[in-house]
Amino acid sequence: MERKNAWKAYTKKQLTELEELNKGYIDFLSNCKTERECAEEVIKQAKAAGYKDITAAIKKGKPLKAGDKVYAVNMDKSVALFHIGKKPISEGMNILGAHIDSPRLDIKQNPLYESDDITYLDTHYYGGIKKYQYVTIPLAIHGVVMLPNGKKITINIGEDPKDPVFCVSDLLIHLAQDQMVKTASKVVEGEKLDIIIGSQPLKGEEKDAVKANILKLLKNKYGFEEEDFMSAELEVVPAGPARELGFDRSMILSYGQDDRVCAYTSLVSMLEAQTPDKTACCLLVDKEEIGSVGATGMESRFFENMVAELINLEGDYTDIKLRRALASSRMLSSDVNAAYDPLYAEAFDKRNASYLGRGVVFSKFTGSRGKSGSNDANAEYLGVLRSIMEKNKVSYQMAELGKVDIGGGGTIAYILSLYGMEVIDCGVAVLSMHAPWEVTSKADVYEAKKCYDAFIREA
Repeated sequence: MERKNAWKAYTKKQLTELEELNKGYIDFLSNCKTERECAEEVIKQAKAAGYKDITAAIKKGKPLKAGDKVYAVNMDKSVALFHIGKKPISEGMNILGAHIDSPRLDIKQNPLYESDDITYLDTHYYGGIKKYQYVTIPLAIHGVVMLPNGKKITINIGEDPKDPVFCVSDLLIHLAQDQMVKTASKVVEGEKLDIIIGSQPLKGEEKDAVKANILKLLKNKYGFEEEDFMSAELEVVPAGPARELGFDRSMILSYGQDDRVCAYTSLVSMLEAQTPDKTACCLLVDKEEIGSVGATGMESRFFENMVAELINLEGDYTDIKLRRALASSRMLSSDVNAAYDPLYAEAFDKRNASYLGRGVVFSKFTGSRGKSGSNDANAEYLGVLRSIMEKNKVSYQMAELGKVDIGGGGTIAYILSLYGMEVIDCGVAVLSMHAPWEVTSKADVYEAKKCYDAFIREA
């Protein structure tokens, strides 16, 4: 059953809306390359739309009423937005959940070294990457350095055209006979993903003179020393802004579209929503790419704790109300799917693949091979969602991630399903997923936004 290309049905008005949405999305991608930067921008936009920090209401014990809008932030890396509905929270919420971390290289805690007049920073890759894709491309460094005195230094080097950039070197083809016969996973090994940061020695220094010059620059320009790497979180990402792709400008090429494409469209839907019947929530979390672990991942108690606080602000909190609220909720796990690539057709089941330009993607199940690690959505829930999509003229498609025995992947969906709520994966098709530069269709971005709008209103 082939789904139609969404571009074919757009009116002039819809094309204008599509371009406006994608303009904001391109800006978001270009300016938000880490989970911290995403969280900061989300809070900024939420405040502009009338959202208030929930901690103020908690401290004052101020009751929340229908129409109130609050946000909660977790360690500057995860954010939850709540738009209070007309019904009690114990009757459930409509939740849009995405992640704002992406695959990258992380700088280690003892990273700085010099070897044969070249100075490097040692890295450890984060998430699932093809390591060879990170060599010889311009890289930027983003993150924070915490000093012992409590001062936080924000780092963003490589994005401004006047900034220097960094790179990982590769072996020239003339000497790569042995390298070229290795498997793709071994062509570039993790310990060779160290970034080059300098080659000019400091005058008057004999030993590690290049490293000494780098340390001088770090101290003078950025305000920290070698020891301060111990309390730093520095991420190495592809340098440069998101761009329109193709002569027709119908696609977007950018780092980090998994899963910022779903995070951004969920955010915009949430900010534009009118007071809903059921409380609406936009949940944007960290650490999905490494299993949703840790204090800022979906497996933490952050979301559950915030829902408990909301119920408490309604008055007469009980644990059973919290359990009922979670079990009665519905969620779209807003995460991407692999777009069908004609150049690699052998990896896909064409009848059950997602395609660029054919609308938002619903994935009944994820996981790998025998659906291992999957949330498998109920047919009843799919029926409700199909009705909502068709009523609101949303272009959508059903898909899974590749052929059955080839691989697979997971999302945060299974974690929320543990509460007993109805959950399904629903997001945008992405070409070259997890590569330094990924591809999406502007039409799919637009249809995802329409989908999330309808879900908040009607689920």
